[in-house]
Amino acid sequence: MFMTISEVSEKFDLTQDTLRYYERIGLIPPVNRNKSGIRKYTEEDCKWVDFIKCMRQGAGLPVEMLIEYVGLFQQGDETNESRKELLVEQRKQLNTRIEDMKKTLERLDNKIARYEETIMKKEKSLTRTADSF
Repeated sequence: MFMTISEVSEKFDLTQDTLRYYERIGLIPPVNRNKSGIRKYTEEDCKWVDFIKCMRQGAGLPVEMLIEYVGLFQQGDETNESRKELLVEQRKQLNTRIEDMKKTLERLDNKIARYEETIMKKEKSLTRTADSF
């Protein structure tokens, strides 16, 4: 079963322009077209779109690395080790970013907690002042 670009766009919440761009720069392998030139996305094409969306939006992997990965994939099984190395390196970098984000989140939580303490103190002060009237 095939899907049109508009169906894939809707399914993955990506614009049609984004899908065309992904294909043009090699982020996803070329999509077959019918006689009229209309893209016919297969289940395999959709798996690529899903993978790239996850790696770009979810993990923030660089476009250049993903283009390299797709290129290696298209070269066949002899590139398995190279593809794995790319992914392992990206996982290491992602773990580092996650740890940095956790530290940032902790700092934000502490900062917010201090503001909440300050606000509560002021509210108690206002309540005491109001009670004395």
